[in-house]
Amino acid sequence: MAQNTEKSPLDLLELLEPGKYFPDRRQQAAGATPDRRQRPQSGSASSDRIAAMLENVQMFKDLEWAQVKALSEYIQIYRAPPKAVLFREGDQGDFMCVLLEGKLDVHKEDNRHVDKTVTTIFPGRSLGEMTIVDGEPRSATAVAVVTSILAVLTQENFMLIMRDKPALSAKLLFKIAQLISQRLRQTSGILVDYLEN
Repeated sequence: MAQNTEKSPLDLLELLEPGKYFPDRRQQAAGATPDRRQRPQSGSASSDRIAAMLENVQMFKDLEWAQVKALSEYIQIYRAPPKAVLFREGDQGDFMCVLLEGKLDVHKEDNRHVDKTVTTIFPGRSLGEMTIVDGEPRSATAVAVVTSILAVLTQENFMLIMRDKPALSAKLLFKIAQLISQRLRQTSGILVDYLEN
């Protein structure tokens, strides 16, 4: 049986243990090492800090503090160097992310196979949400313009939220549906303007 040797784009980014991005002397003293599947312990200082960052993100503004705190336990923090490709158009996706620091460009291939920048993502914005819902290939390519810090929710961890915290997963799905709807309306408006010219 052949093994899948394909790497996730996340494997190419630096996973920051929460204490590295949000220094926590207790973790440093304990000599903690990052593990992609390891979540911060509930109530840890690092999950409090991650929750404080997520609380200011538009997508999570309607969540209660306890829900943001619960969500933070499923989040991993990554650093992407300049020009790092977070994901490519057409690739199978398995995570969404929120930009905490830095800047990302989103590219889409035109009919001549030339990459065109369609938008720039600034801190507080999320991207890649559709793959959490539909599991379809990525609709665009995302590239770090400068060193960027990302809060990442994998599809696997989202499934754990659905199993362990159904009320939270329902709110997240509702927020994702709202975001996709807003973006579709914006795209429709741009298309109408384009067709009129």
